[in-house]
Amino acid sequence: MEQKKENLIGQEPETTSGRQIKKQPVVVLVGHIDHGKTSILDFIRKSHTAKKETGGITQHIGAYEIERDEKKITFIDTPGHEAFSAMRGRGAKVADIAILVVAADEGVQPQTKEAILHIKKAQIPMIVAINKIDRPTAQSERVKDALSKNDVLLEQRGGKIPSVEVSAKTGKSIPDLLDLILLVAEMENITADVLDQAKGVVIESCLDSKKGPVATILLEKGVLEEENIIGTPSCFGKIKRMENFLGEKVEKVFPGQPVQILGFEKAPIFGEKFKIFPDLETAKQSIEEKKETISIISPEPDQKILNIVLKTDFLGSIEPIEQVLKTLPQEKIILRVLRKDVGDVNLADVKLAETGKALILGFRIKAPALVSETAKKKGIRVLTFDLIYDLVEGVRSFMNRILAPELVRTDFGKLKVLVIFRTEKKRQIVGGRILEGEIKKGLKLEIFRKSEEGEDEKIGTGKIISLEKDKKEIEKGIKGDEIGILYEGEEKIQEEDILVAFEEKRQKLEI
Repeated sequence: MEQKKENLIGQEPETTSGRQIKKQPVVVLVGHIDHGKTSILDFIRKSHTAKKETGGITQHIGAYEIERDEKKITFIDTPGHEAFSAMRGRGAKVADIAILVVAADEGVQPQTKEAILHIKKAQIPMIVAINKIDRPTAQSERVKDALSKNDVLLEQRGGKIPSVEVSAKTGKSIPDLLDLILLVAEMENITADVLDQAKGVVIESCLDSKKGPVATILLEKGVLEEENIIGTPSCFGKIKRMENFLGEKVEKVFPGQPVQILGFEKAPIFGEKFKIFPDLETAKQSIEEKKETISIISPEPDQKILNIVLKTDFLGSIEPIEQVLKTLPQEKIILRVLRKDVGDVNLADVKLAETGKALILGFRIKAPALVSETAKKKGIRVLTFDLIYDLVEGVRSFMNRILAPELVRTDFGKLKVLVIFRTEKKRQIVGGRILEGEIKKGLKLEIFRKSEEGEDEKIGTGKIISLEKDKKEIEKGIKGDEIGILYEGEEKIQEEDILVAFEEKRQKLEI
C-alpha cells in the first residue's frame, strides 16, 4: 500500500449533518509481546518503526496515521511487555476499534488474555489479526480454537468477531485488514462533534532536549488550532507548533487525528484529559496543585531501604516501571522512589541522590558527561537502561551487592552426656551417646539442661576441639555411637545435659 506524500493531518473530514463529522477510526493494536503488532504497522506505513525500537520492542505508545482509499485511519501502537498493562488499558480506552494480534505459531498467551479483557472493558469492536502465517509452525485453526475458549468467537466459528490471517513479513492480507477496519468503522458509524470545545487525551509525553516539553495528543472532539491555549490537570501552555507523526507542521487538527504539541510549560502526565481555555490565566487557575511527597517507611531491624531517583524518556513509562519494581522481593531491601520525572539526568537529580543516599535509575535517557562526573565524585551510582528487562535485572543485581551476608545456622546432631571424665578451667572431656544426626570435629555446641520445671533450658555454648571413639581419634560420630568429646567453653557441662552440634556460616543471599 502506497502512503500519499501530502500532509495527512489538517484536511477537512467528511461532514455528515450539522455539527457531526465522520471521525476517522482510532485503532489500537494489542496482544502478547513479540506477536508482531509493531511489525504490522511497520509494513503498513513503510517507516520501519520496529527496527528503530530497542530490541524490536515498543517501549511506549506511538500514534500514526495512514490513508486507504482516500479514508484515514489512526493507529495506536502499544507495548506488549507485561509491565505495560496500564498503558495498554489506557490505549484501549481512547480507541474506537481494537486489533487483537495473535501469532499463529504461539497462539493465546498471558498478555493475549489480558488484552481481551481490556478490549471488553473498553466496550469497543474487536478485530482479530492472526499474524506470522508465513512460518512453518503456524497453526491458525488451533489459534481460533484457543480464542473460542477465551470467549472470543470468530465469524468462522459462528460468532460475530471478524478476523484475518496476515503476515507482517510478506504483507499477505494486510490490505484486507485495512479494508476490514474501514468496514467496521462504517458499520459503527463513528462520528464526532466539531463545533464543541476541543477535547482529547494525552497518549505520550516527554522532555525533548531540543524542543522542550512535547506531548502526543489524540483529539476526541472539536477542532484544535495553533495559538490555542491548552491545559490538563497538571500543566498548561499556548500551542506554538503542531506536528504530525512525520514531523510535518500542521495548523488544524480534527477528531481522531494524533498530533505532537509544542508549547506546554512542562510535560503533561500520560493519560490526562486536555481541553482548550480562553486565556493563559484561566488555564493556570485550573491546574491541580500536587505536592511531591516522600513516603515514610519504618523498616524492620533486618531491613534496608534503597532510595531511587527515577528518570525516563516518556512520562508514560514511569508507572509501568514502578509497577515492575514492586514485583522484586523486598523482604530484605525496600525500594522507595524519591522522585520520578522525564528527561536526562541533571545536577538536581545528583543533589537529591546525594541527600537521600539514592540510586539514580534511568530508562532510555542519558547522563551528560558533567553530570556523570559529578555523580562519580560524590559516590552516586547512575544506572541507565534501554530495555525494561535489563532495568529490572540491573536493580536486582544492585540490591544483591548491598545486601549484607547473613549468618546461617545448620544443625548436625544431638548428644546426651553420660559421664564427665575431666574438667579444667575452660575445657572438659565428656562422654555421651549420639541421639540423632552426627557430631563432627570443629562444630559449635549448645548446652541444654533440664530446669526445675522439667523444660530444656539453654545454659551456654562452646566448641568441639576433638572427638574419640574406642580410645581412637575420629572426625565424626553418628547416631548410636558412644564417643568422647574434648569441649572448650565458659560453661561447665554436667551429666544428663543435651549437647546440640551446629555450624554457622556467613552466606550471601540473593534477591
